[in-house]
Amino acid sequence: MTEINPALSDRLWLMKSEPDAYSWDDLLAEGEGTWDGVRNHRAANNLRAMEVGDLAFFYHSNIGKEIVGIVTISQGGLTDPTDPDGKWAAVKVKPVRKLARPVTLAQIKADPALADMELLRLSRLSVAEVTPGHWAHILGLAGEG
Repeated sequence: MTEINPALSDRLWLMKSEPDAYSWDDLLAEGEGTWDGVRNHRAANNLRAMEVGDLAFFYHSNIGKEIVGIVTISQGGLTDPTDPDGKWAAVKVKPVRKLARPVTLAQIKADPALADMELLRLSRLSVAEVTPGHWAHILGLAGEG
Protein backbone atom coordinates (compact mmCIF):
# COMPACT_ATOMS: atom_id res chain seq x y z
CA MET A 1 0.00 0.00 0.00
CA THR A 2 1.31 3.45 -0.94
CA GLU A 3 1.87 5.60 2.13
CA ILE A 4 0.39 9.06 1.94
CA ASN A 5 0.62 11.85 4.42
CA PRO A 6 -2.24 14.36 4.17
CA ALA A 7 -0.16 16.74 6.31
CA LEU A 8 2.11 17.18 3.28
CA SER A 9 -0.87 18.27 1.19
CA ASP A 10 -1.91 21.90 1.61
CA ARG A 11 -5.54 21.05 0.96
CA LEU A 12 -7.65 17.94 0.64
CA TRP A 13 -10.46 17.44 -1.85
CA LEU A 14 -13.21 15.16 -3.08
CA MET A 15 -13.77 14.88 -6.83
CA LYS A 16 -16.91 13.30 -8.26
CA SER A 17 -17.11 11.45 -11.53
CA GLU A 18 -19.86 9.38 -13.08
CA PRO A 19 -18.22 5.98 -13.49
CA ASP A 20 -19.97 5.30 -16.80
CA ALA A 21 -18.31 8.47 -18.16
CA TYR A 22 -14.93 8.30 -16.34
CA SER A 23 -14.22 5.72 -13.66
CA TRP A 24 -11.40 4.88 -11.30
CA ASP A 25 -10.46 2.05 -13.68
CA ASP A 26 -10.32 4.54 -16.58
CA LEU A 27 -7.90 6.69 -14.59
CA LEU A 28 -5.76 3.65 -13.76
CA ALA A 29 -5.65 2.70 -17.43
CA GLU A 30 -4.60 6.24 -18.45
CA GLY A 31 -2.13 6.76 -15.62
CA GLU A 32 -2.96 10.48 -15.60
CA GLY A 33 -6.27 12.09 -16.41
CA THR A 34 -7.58 15.58 -17.05
CA TRP A 35 -10.37 16.65 -14.69
CA ASP A 36 -12.46 18.86 -16.96
CA GLY A 37 -16.06 19.61 -17.87
CA VAL A 38 -16.86 21.26 -14.53
CA ARG A 39 -19.43 24.01 -15.07
CA ASN A 40 -20.23 25.09 -11.52
CA HIS A 41 -18.51 28.27 -10.30
CA ARG A 42 -17.70 27.03 -6.79
CA ALA A 43 -16.40 23.69 -8.09
CA ALA A 44 -14.33 25.52 -10.72
CA ASN A 45 -12.91 27.80 -8.02
CA ASN A 46 -11.94 24.67 -6.08
CA LEU A 47 -10.14 23.37 -9.18
CA ARG A 48 -8.32 26.71 -9.47
CA ALA A 49 -7.24 26.45 -5.81
CA MET A 50 -5.67 23.02 -6.26
CA GLU A 51 -1.91 22.73 -6.24
CA VAL A 52 0.45 19.99 -7.35
CA GLY A 53 0.67 17.42 -4.57
CA ASP A 54 -2.80 18.06 -3.13
CA LEU A 55 -4.74 14.87 -2.48
CA ALA A 56 -8.34 14.10 -3.38
CA PHE A 57 -10.79 11.31 -2.86
CA PHE A 58 -12.11 9.87 -6.14
CA TYR A 59 -15.89 9.51 -5.77
CA HIS A 60 -18.13 7.55 -8.12
CA SER A 61 -21.35 9.55 -8.45
CA ASN A 62 -24.75 8.37 -9.74
CA ILE A 63 -23.65 4.74 -10.03
CA GLY A 64 -22.16 3.33 -6.85
CA LYS A 65 -22.14 6.62 -4.94
CA GLU A 66 -18.94 5.81 -3.08
CA ILE A 67 -15.39 6.97 -2.49
CA VAL A 68 -13.21 4.41 -4.24
CA GLY A 69 -9.69 5.83 -4.30
CA ILE A 70 -7.19 8.60 -3.71
CA VAL A 71 -5.62 10.76 -6.42
CA THR A 72 -2.95 13.43 -6.37
CA ILE A 73 -3.05 16.65 -8.34
CA SER A 74 -0.25 16.34 -10.90
CA GLN A 75 -0.86 19.64 -12.73
CA GLY A 76 -2.88 22.61 -11.55
CA GLY A 77 -4.01 25.88 -13.03
CA LEU A 78 -5.09 24.51 -16.39
CA THR A 79 -7.75 25.94 -18.67
CA ASP A 80 -10.47 23.39 -19.39
CA PRO A 81 -9.71 21.98 -22.86
CA THR A 82 -13.45 21.33 -23.41
CA ASP A 83 -14.30 25.03 -22.94
CA PRO A 84 -14.12 26.98 -26.21
CA ASP A 85 -14.25 30.30 -24.31
CA GLY A 86 -11.37 29.40 -21.97
CA LYS A 87 -13.22 30.49 -18.81
CA TRP A 88 -13.39 27.18 -16.94
CA ALA A 89 -10.67 25.41 -14.98
CA ALA A 90 -9.16 21.94 -15.12
CA VAL A 91 -6.42 19.95 -13.40
CA LYS A 92 -4.56 16.75 -14.10
CA VAL A 93 -4.70 13.90 -11.59
CA LYS A 94 -2.81 10.67 -11.04
CA PRO A 95 -4.02 7.70 -9.02
CA VAL A 96 -2.35 7.13 -5.67
CA ARG A 97 -4.25 4.05 -4.56
CA LYS A 98 -7.59 2.34 -4.38
CA LEU A 99 -9.16 2.34 -0.91
CA ALA A 100 -9.07 -0.96 0.98
CA ARG A 101 -12.87 -0.86 0.80
CA PRO A 102 -15.12 1.80 -0.73
CA VAL A 103 -16.91 4.25 1.57
CA THR A 104 -20.51 4.69 0.45
CA LEU A 105 -22.61 7.82 0.51
CA ALA A 106 -25.02 5.96 2.82
CA GLN A 107 -22.18 5.37 5.31
CA ILE A 108 -21.16 9.01 5.16
CA LYS A 109 -24.74 10.23 5.66
CA ALA A 110 -25.22 7.89 8.62
CA ASP A 111 -22.07 9.06 10.40
CA PRO A 112 -22.61 12.09 12.69
CA ALA A 113 -18.89 12.90 12.54
CA LEU A 114 -19.30 13.66 8.81
CA ALA A 115 -22.58 15.60 9.00
CA ASP A 116 -21.00 18.93 8.04
CA MET A 117 -18.97 17.57 5.13
CA GLU A 118 -19.31 19.60 1.91
CA LEU A 119 -20.28 16.38 0.12
CA LEU A 120 -23.49 16.38 2.19
CA ARG A 121 -24.06 20.11 2.66
CA LEU A 122 -23.51 20.94 -1.02
CA SER A 123 -24.53 17.66 -2.60
CA ARG A 124 -24.53 18.96 -6.19
CA LEU A 125 -20.95 20.22 -5.91
CA SER A 126 -18.67 18.04 -8.06
CA VAL A 127 -15.38 19.22 -6.53
CA ALA A 128 -15.47 19.78 -2.77
CA GLU A 129 -12.95 20.53 -0.06
CA VAL A 130 -12.40 17.93 2.69
CA THR A 131 -11.14 18.81 6.17
CA PRO A 132 -8.21 16.85 7.61
CA GLY A 133 -10.54 15.44 10.29
CA HIS A 134 -13.05 14.22 7.71
CA TRP A 135 -10.21 12.80 5.60
CA ALA A 136 -8.87 10.74 8.52
CA HIS A 137 -12.37 9.59 9.50
CA ILE A 138 -13.14 8.40 5.95
CA LEU A 139 -9.85 6.51 5.81
CA GLY A 140 -10.93 4.82 9.06
CA LEU A 141 -14.24 3.82 7.49
CA ALA A 142 -12.28 2.40 4.55
CA GLY A 143 -10.32 0.17 6.93
CA GLU A 144 -7.17 2.26 6.66
CA GLY A 145 -7.28 4.25 9.89
